Amino acid sequence: SRGSSASPAPHLKPFFRANHGLLLRFLPRSAPCCPPGGGSAAQPYVAKRAGLVWRSQPWRRWRRADTKLNLAAVFVSDAQYNRNIPFDSSPQAVRLYLLYNHSLLHVLVYVFILVDLSLALFEEPAVVSLPLWATSAMELVCLLAFTVRLVHFAKVIPRRTFFRDPKNLCIIIIITLCLIDMVIYGALYVSGHSSVRWSRVLRPLLLVNVTEGRQVRRAFRSIRNALPQILVVFCLFIFSVLMFSLMALKLLGKRNLTTIEGAPYFRNYLEIVFDLYVLVTTANSPDVMMPAYNYSSFFSIFFILYIIINTYTFMSVFLAVVYNNYKKYLKEEVRQLVKAKRQKLCRAFSLLQEPVEGAGREPVVSQNRWTELVKRVQPSISSAHRELLWNVLDHSNAGHIGKQAFVQVADLLNIQVITLKSRPHPLQLWIPAVYDCTASA
Repeated sequence: SRGSSASPAPHLKPFFRANHGLLLRFLPRSAPCCPPGGGSAAQPYVAKRAGLVWRSQPWRRWRRADTKLNLAAVFVSDAQYNRNIPFDSSPQAVRLYLLYNHSLLHVLVYVFILVDLSLALFEEPAVVSLPLWATSAMELVCLLAFTVRLVHFAKVIPRRTFFRDPKNLCIIIIITLCLIDMVIYGALYVSGHSSVRWSRVLRPLLLVNVTEGRQVRRAFRSIRNALPQILVVFCLFIFSVLMFSLMALKLLGKRNLTTIEGAPYFRNYLEIVFDLYVLVTTANSPDVMMPAYNYSSFFSIFFILYIIINTYTFMSVFLAVVYNNYKKYLKEEVRQLVKAKRQKLCRAFSLLQEPVEGAGREPVVSQNRWTELVKRVQPSISSAHRELLWNVLDHSNAGHIGKQAFVQVADLLNIQVITLKSRPHPLQLWIPAVYDCTASA
């Protein structure tokens, strides 16, 4: 009835959504059709003006709380697995992001990359070559899988961020070049002309630029950052080799010495550079110095000085510089990773925090909210495992935890917990009097 103020049955709510315009027609013309400000509150307002009160605010609050819980679970999961993807925080993007990080999809990506890389073993020239249509079909399926994965990733993160990321642009360029090369090679093969698949060298770059290859990219970044300091020592080493090669040419070049095979000894500067460079590795020692030593034993001083300076000094310094710089930049990578991990956990805490009565008290996360969060992050762990983790965080049995304890959730979830079931000895079950006696103890 129109004058009734009772709330309608739940099954009438879809009716109000579907017939929103029809209800407007039955309202008096003098009655406003929307509340001040309009927006999403217009639909409940129309139902109220029609005499049917429908209050959806509690349902909306529950929906908003569930969205916050899902978003907090994503942040904790990213912190647990050290993911650093700037995904969109809308509910639809969060659902797509959860699907993007599914373990089955990760396995499929590695399988397609392995198949794509192994095609070089069966493409011409190869010992066991497959037909062109078979290798082309498999490569096309792999490229299609990479394209679908890339489109899925574009739906997860903001569009501006997607096109500013060099990894995504690199994948797009690699896929495009592989398709162009495939078409050109197929056309030349059908027409009877020989050609080379130059796009094969681009296939390993897919492993580096996909989202799952972040460990490989981290190692490459550390090497790239350490290169300037390494190049300084390497240039000094090359300069030393060149100077010793010039000295060897001046000392031995005009003496018409020959090797055991009868070849000219130390008469060409580039050959001297190569022989002395190999001598640093001691691969041609002492053969490279024997003709000079046979001519005069004093020439051994030259080779001794060369080995001391280049093999023992420069190689040791070079190794120390490489190790120290790589360790320094790798430590910086780990520091940035820990910082991003803490920021994600702080964002998750801000979504789940609850106010505490009392002035100046910091917000907390209750045990119920924490339990729901862990269920969504790792649904496979048991309730006893969750209770154990909670007892580690809430050591004072307060029923809630603060931010300082909450940021340890990701580390606790990475700890493997092994459950051991204590079983009584069979003799204790069969003959307990004998097993528990003093003599048996």
